[in-house]
Amino acid sequence: MFSSADAKFVVLAFSSLFSVINPIEAAPIFVSLTAGAPQDRRRMALRASAAAALILAVFALTGGAIFSAFGITLPAFQIAGGILFTSMGLNTLTHDERHERTGPVSTADPSIVPLGMPLIAGPGAISTVMVLVGQARDGGHRAALAIAIAANILLTLVILLAAPGLVARIGVTGQRIVSKIMGLITAVIGVQFVLNGVETVALAILRAARG
Repeated sequence: MFSSADAKFVVLAFSSLFSVINPIEAAPIFVSLTAGAPQDRRRMALRASAAAALILAVFALTGGAIFSAFGITLPAFQIAGGILFTSMGLNTLTHDERHERTGPVSTADPSIVPLGMPLIAGPGAISTVMVLVGQARDGGHRAALAIAIAANILLTLVILLAAPGLVARIGVTGQRIVSKIMGLITAVIGVQFVLNGVETVALAILRAARG
């Protein structure tokens, strides 16, 4: 049964992933990388989305094992992930480096690299999935995370398919505005993750002191 807590986790997971993946900002990069083969854009968008979905699914499935193998606690990962999110968000707000990092590539088919990874399933998205895996308390939460990943990949695919018209419509200024908004959301989510981790540690210390 899908509870209200699971529904809230879907919203959290979806918004976290969407702000990091930022498919609207990825749209002009996709158009640029596929400029040499506009007739193959649909196939490249499908391959890129499938590759990103596979990468994120692997980390979602193995996240718990990675935690156990390295003895990582949830609060530690929440705090570290939150700091990373905040840093990424602030970096986006103050710079416009994503286009520079992606840059032109020499491969004839960029659908897997760099479109699938790191453009869609990049370090930020992978870190987000890992943090969310750590927060998933039960099967309902894990199903919610799967739904959030699938929804983000599907939405990203739709935006990539519509990218040529979308880029022409919103223009450079619109792209910059979207980028800044997503950066702010990412930073806020990062701060919230840090607060969650600190709260868990503080409560554990208080319980230990009372005991």
